[in-house]
Amino acid sequence: MKQRCAWAGKDPAMIAYHDREWGVPLHDNHRLFEFLILEGAQAGLSWSTILKKRAAYRSAFDRFNPRKVARYGDEKVAALMAEPGIVRNRLKIGAAIRNARAFLEVEKDFASFDQYIWTFVGGLPIQPRRTGSEDIPVRTAESDAMSKDLAKRGFSFVGSTICYAFMQATGMVNDHVVNCFRHAEVIKGHSRDR
Repeated sequence: MKQRCAWAGKDPAMIAYHDREWGVPLHDNHRLFEFLILEGAQAGLSWSTILKKRAAYRSAFDRFNPRKVARYGDEKVAALMAEPGIVRNRLKIGAAIRNARAFLEVEKDFASFDQYIWTFVGGLPIQPRRTGSEDIPVRTAESDAMSKDLAKRGFSFVGSTICYAFMQATGMVNDHVVNCFRHAEVIKGHSRDR
């Protein structure tokens, strides 16, 4: 039987997410935007709740097209507030729209969001070698710096804890514990140890 990180639990959706996505270095701007929005939506909730709503989010938010989301107005916000498949929180919906606009500005300044966001880890995934879930922090110096810079650029719902969850999800840090079968699998290319 494969050894997994404890947080994957027994839920088939969480196991699939753990086994296929979490911790894999991601360089696709579109998917980076998706995770930015979903991690913000998760604030105060469990990831399993957001994962169950992911398909509804993709539909409601135009498949996370930042150009479309950036143009949302009051009518679209009202429609999103009535959408039962997503977290109907006006602050989080407003943050998604602001974040789409800020995302597009970052793309102008850095050629791509990917090039910008990976600078916080020096362009390579951090490989900590965690032995148990108690070794995994909720924030780091890198997530603090990311949070501060994103906020300065107009992003919201980007506190350090949310940024660290984003870093974990997008493979900027490999927080699979060392006895998890995915730990070694996601180590690709050059990385820096911690």
